[in-house]
Amino acid sequence: MGIKIDNPASIAMLLVEDDEVILKLQTTILAVKFPGITLYTAANGRLGLELFRAHTPDIVITDINMAEMCGVQMAANIRAIRPKTIIIAITGKSCEASVTGKYLLQSSTGAMVEFDHVIVKPVDLSELYGIIEQSIGDIANI
Repeated sequence: MGIKIDNPASIAMLLVEDDEVILKLQTTILAVKFPGITLYTAANGRLGLELFRAHTPDIVITDINMAEMCGVQMAANIRAIRPKTIIIAITGKSCEASVTGKYLLQSSTGAMVEFDHVIVKPVDLSELYGIIEQSIGDIANI
């Protein structure tokens, strides 16, 4: 079961994960589940931000705790470049949605950054798929 995308090639997603094994596994899984979507990958937040600047994907899925630049800092930079980007955090810590339905996570500098969705590790693939499908639907309705 999936959603019908009129022009899947027009949707791009960025996956940022510093664990090489998890990055390869998630890349393979997402490429199979969403074959028409352009998928970029990065091994840390700094590289993720560089790829975002080059390609401005619609959806960003990021780990939070990473070397060089954490997912929260990267998300803050992405929000400054393109505020409407859908950003999904994958983290070991749970958090609750704010009154706006978004999630606020704090960077190491103390800044609060808004995320559209948060998935708590270990990642439940059906939850991840559902959030991506919802995000694609939101993009299609813009």
